[in-house]
Amino acid sequence: MTGGARHTDREADHAADQQGRHADSPSQIPARGWWSILKRTLAESSRDNVWVVAAGVAFLTLLAIFPALTATFSLYGLVADPQQVEEQVAALASVLPAQGREVLVGQLHALAGQSGEALGFGLVIGLGIALWSASGGVKALMSALNIVYEEEEKRSFLHFTGTALALTLGFILLLIFLIAVVIATPVVLGFLGLGGTADVLVRLLRWPLLACGIAGALAVLYRYGPSRARARWRWVSWGSAAATLLWIVGSIAFSLYITHFADYNATYGSLGAGIILLLWLYLGAYAVLLGAELDAEMEHQTARDTTTGPERPMGSRDARMADTVAK
Repeated sequence: MTGGARHTDREADHAADQQGRHADSPSQIPARGWWSILKRTLAESSRDNVWVVAAGVAFLTLLAIFPALTATFSLYGLVADPQQVEEQVAALASVLPAQGREVLVGQLHALAGQSGEALGFGLVIGLGIALWSASGGVKALMSALNIVYEEEEKRSFLHFTGTALALTLGFILLLIFLIAVVIATPVVLGFLGLGGTADVLVRLLRWPLLACGIAGALAVLYRYGPSRARARWRWVSWGSAAATLLWIVGSIAFSLYITHFADYNATYGSLGAGIILLLWLYLGAYAVLLGAELDAEMEHQTARDTTTGPERPMGSRDARMADTVAK
């Protein structure tokens, strides 16, 4: 090999290192590589029409959210007072604008008013129907993730549906767990003689706990949602954290806008509260898909295998973002 060829190879290796082509995790990608990732994330979100796809996801999620609440009350109502679920979910929903929050709180109050026997009967008879209906939003997200990751749906109907139902049930159980932790914290602190600080501590921990729960749920969704080989956890956690932060900040900004600058009731009348809830879900869906775009482009940045299992060469990883490197 001539000196000129060796010099060219060294330049190519240096350029690859600057772009993070050999990164084994997102933290190993240098600043220049991140700049390329962010530019492609915005470009791909426009090319994939994420703003349109998010609208469809938001609509289907709106149809799924009330069956999901029914399933949550049916499960939690067997072991605890449903009134506690109403109070805690209503508190967690305080990030919503007041008008949109009224829609959720009204449904929560109706569910909490059911007797324990009715909730138990709902678990035996109606839980399957509620889960099936609630899974519609998850199915929409799974299909949207295929668009983001540039994959075609290769799973059978049973595999796709089973995955959607499992994810839906997992998200509901996560919500129940978060509610239980928030409820149990004052009891534990009171037992330890710290009851005076319980209320303050619960108020302080509520939002970080919710953020961690959302980020964890999104990481699971990004890993198991698209029809491809599973990505390693470190390649889905960054996008889930970014999506969670974007959703929370966007929710606060949207709430301030609705409270101080817009009057949807004047424009849409009695539909105003429903429109506000739908717009909030749209913001959430857009944030979730944008986080997925970020994860996809992070995988696209490195030549290393980002999927689970033993290291495989490019072209045999069963994941387009892992099988190719962005230019």
